[in-house]
Amino acid sequence: MKELKNYFIVFVLIALVVGAVGGAAGSLFLKPYLANTDWGNKLLNAGAAQMISEKRVYEVTEDSATIDVVKKVSPSVVSVVITKELSNFYNMTGPDIFGFPFQIAQPSQQKQKQEVGGGTGFVIGSDGLILTNKHVVSDDTAEYSVVFNDGKKYEAKVLGRDPVNDIAVLKIEAKDLPVIELGDSDQIEIGQTVIAIGNALSEYKNTVTKGLISGINRRIVAGDGYGSSEVLEEVLQTDAAINPGNSGGPLLNLAGQVIGINTAVNNGGQSIAFAIPVNQAKNVIDSVKQFGRIVRPWLGIRYLVINKEFAQKNNLKYEYGALIQRGAQATDVAVVPGSPADKAGLIENDIILEVNGVKLENDKNLAKEVSRYKPGDEISLKIFRKDGEKTIKVKLEERK
Repeated sequence: MKELKNYFIVFVLIALVVGAVGGAAGSLFLKPYLANTDWGNKLLNAGAAQMISEKRVYEVTEDSATIDVVKKVSPSVVSVVITKELSNFYNMTGPDIFGFPFQIAQPSQQKQKQEVGGGTGFVIGSDGLILTNKHVVSDDTAEYSVVFNDGKKYEAKVLGRDPVNDIAVLKIEAKDLPVIELGDSDQIEIGQTVIAIGNALSEYKNTVTKGLISGINRRIVAGDGYGSSEVLEEVLQTDAAINPGNSGGPLLNLAGQVIGINTAVNNGGQSIAFAIPVNQAKNVIDSVKQFGRIVRPWLGIRYLVINKEFAQKNNLKYEYGALIQRGAQATDVAVVPGSPADKAGLIENDIILEVNGVKLENDKNLAKEVSRYKPGDEISLKIFRKDGEKTIKVKLEERK
């Protein structure tokens, strides 16, 4: 048996040596020999062509999908133009400072309308409904218009700004517009190819970039550059190039469906941008189509989010949930009088633990869970009060 094993080892070694020698000989002698014959040259070229063909098929398929999406969607993407009535400025020469005269800008009495910024939006209704970011159209003193890819321009009215999310809906007077298809953002996977289209830098309309989904369920604090900020939950992260002006534009899958609304970039890093999952906007879209305005459910409480650190610091029994608590001002009551929460019997220092069986922890916060429902819906809240846990039914009302 031992001798048989030794023979086997010797046989394997010989096979390896022969294989190595054969490969070297093939590379040094056989390949040049084949290259010098008609039939051999055809054989070698056929193999190389097969490899190149397979690579080209992959590249062409990928590029074709992107090109098809852009052709399909571009007519539905608009540039949002922000216009304000501003004072004209003229220059006058000021006094010399260190021997150098300088220019002082002085406002005149005359005012004129000027473009002061822009963003992106996309058509969600053939009758002129357009979705964009709330921060793009946040200025009540500004006027807004939208420009389509073919150059057509329309004055736009802000139908509603979402109090919960960075979403707004515009309305233009137009008919038979090409509507963009909405996808299912709950089906997104990390590594998925995505395409962004937008009014980059408020100058280059319908700019197309491509990348991947880099992360899901991110929580970020987005600022507008003017001191205001907003916490955005469960957002998508992508490495597709997103620039100022892209805000409100669509993030698309390779089927040409919107899966996100581009909303923020991380200025501290490269290729880090964020989009609101489109499923978070579907209730807003439905309510605008039904009521002509954004309708959101209202509970009527102020609360603090409980986490492990907060619970330990305040000696709380639970390390998750929402603690009903009054604000810093005397008028910032914990439970708004006459609100759905007040009618249901919620009081200050109650801890809301679950909404319809969903535990309020990690990325599941109270505001987002309540926003999944509509005014008139009845929800069950599992709460903790000093005498123990209990379940309270609350009928939601419309947020005014």
